[in-house]
Amino acid sequence: MPLARRLRKRDAMRAIVRLRTITLGLAITVAGCASPPNADVDAAKAALDRANTAGAGQVAAESLKAAQDSGAALDAELKAQEGKWFKSYDKTRELALAAKAAGDKAAADAVAAKEIADTAAVKAKVAKAKVAPIRVGGRVQTPNKIKDVKPVYPAIAQSAHVSGAVTIEATIGPDGKVADANVVRSVRLLDQAALDAVRQWEYTPTLLNGVPVPVIVTVTINFTR
Repeated sequence: MPLARRLRKRDAMRAIVRLRTITLGLAITVAGCASPPNADVDAAKAALDRANTAGAGQVAAESLKAAQDSGAALDAELKAQEGKWFKSYDKTRELALAAKAAGDKAAADAVAAKEIADTAAVKAKVAKAKVAPIRVGGRVQTPNKIKDVKPVYPAIAQSAHVSGAVTIEATIGPDGKVADANVVRSVRLLDQAALDAVRQWEYTPTLLNGVPVPVIVTVTINFTR
């Protein structure tokens, strides 16, 4: 092969090698300088912080644990990329988005759990509050009876030809059931039968400013032969 031809071939090969070297160098530079998704990573960390601030550790422990695990996976991926020549942050971005979603869920679960707990606490407080029974009248209307039980006329009273009206003062609880009953006008031999019947009655709850309250009503039970 002529010398000139060999020289041209050698120069061409050198040019090809040089071009490949430059191309590889550019690829390394581009990959090595790939930027981490800082905005997504920061958003994920902020979501986890909000979950902690919302008290997820106390009221939404499982959701917080899932968010923390997602955050740990994100941190591990970031450290893994730091030690690589060829950096790729596609997986990092995916993990950051997943961690943010987990953190947002933990925060939302914490808020929802607190609302439920607060509502339950208010109901318990109302239930435990000792409100003095209110006598019906004025703004407090007589509750409607929804369960009526007729008194049993005692056989001994019938035999003795005893009849009359027994007046009872009954306390109706916030749930509409008779909490207490006392005779205020007595007919011997008939009082207990009247009490036994009244104590089984039920009423619609009486509301005062939207809150169920106990009330006192006066009822009369007539016994006729």
